[in-house]
Amino acid sequence: MRLELPAEFQTANAKPACAATLQRRFSLYLVTMEISLLRISTVVLLVAVLTGCAGQSRVAPPPPVAVVEPPRSAPPIVTDRFLLDTPNQTIVGQLQAIEARYEDTFVAIARTYNVGFDELVAANPGVDAWLPGEGTRIVLPTRFILPDGPQEGIVVNLARKRLFYYLPPDADGRRVVVTYPLGIGKEGTVTPVGSTTVVLKRENPVWTPPQSVREEHIAKGDPLPAQVMPGPDNPLGAHALNLAMPSYLIHGTNKPAGVGMRSSHGCLRMFPENIAFLYETVPVGTPVRIVNQPWLFGWEDGRLYLEAHTPQSDDTRDHAKLFAKQLDAALKAAPNGDALLATDRVESLKEKALGVPMPVQQSQRSPVEVLAAARFVNNLVEFPEPNPELLAQQISR
Repeated sequence: MRLELPAEFQTANAKPACAATLQRRFSLYLVTMEISLLRISTVVLLVAVLTGCAGQSRVAPPPPVAVVEPPRSAPPIVTDRFLLDTPNQTIVGQLQAIEARYEDTFVAIARTYNVGFDELVAANPGVDAWLPGEGTRIVLPTRFILPDGPQEGIVVNLARKRLFYYLPPDADGRRVVVTYPLGIGKEGTVTPVGSTTVVLKRENPVWTPPQSVREEHIAKGDPLPAQVMPGPDNPLGAHALNLAMPSYLIHGTNKPAGVGMRSSHGCLRMFPENIAFLYETVPVGTPVRIVNQPWLFGWEDGRLYLEAHTPQSDDTRDHAKLFAKQLDAALKAAPNGDALLATDRVESLKEKALGVPMPVQQSQRSPVEVLAAARFVNNLVEFPEPNPELLAQQISR
């Protein structure tokens, strides 16, 4: 567009006007020029916008960025006591999982969630027990098949390193089972199986080391006194339940890292907070049954489950015959008289020995699906970790 000055401003021969008139005309001209330029700018901007929109419509928008939300954790379930809803109930608890932090170890995780060290190792094959690693998913084996046999008094399953205490029914007939991990006898100083009773309860007990233990410490250059008084050096801890089996106790410990392992000279070692409950609750005369059941079968909602543990190295029984006998008994107890087993799965579970109840019938969830469905709960580990030297001392007395 070409803009030209009015004629009176173009030539020197134009008829002169008075100064005031010329000034008004020139001002009007400038206003007209500004309006024209504004219209031109608006048109150019509108064309650019329309052209840009048309161009953008021909280009596919970028795909949305997937937002991965971290898994939401829930409060953990109570893992030390369960209501028994029916007289024949054999399975209690719920499988759980946490996300490990960098500083977590299985020793600390075990005590926090009322599980044993070896139970955690079995349920998490391939995970470093001393440094699981930041963000590692840790399965908490907090679902249990109850030991086979009468559900009364205290029952200890050495294969799982766990104690079950069946409280007497309340006024309404409701029954509760309490369960805790145990440290049991090492190879060479095994905890015996059999039936016995609680004959004495002691608070702040004095420990009289057996002669064999004293000789062992002398050989190590660490002689023991004839008696160890109550206090931090007493391996019985603050509470003890004497059994009718001579020299065998259920007691606390000054070395809690050994709970859940084969770590004692035959006694049953418990976390201090757990033995304190038994001391207050278990009456003298309570029956105690100690069993060694590596394979446990249980029915729930018409489904058969197997909880498999690795037999102890000094267990010399015929394992194949024992397993076949237990499986046969479980199948005969089928609620509907029929149980189609996934035979390959049964053998696989027996070999892997995860220590977690797994369905063994056809068309049921696979072990991978069972573990993946574990309730994801908050990481509540707070117990301080002792130094490595102290840990090594706690594992073996």
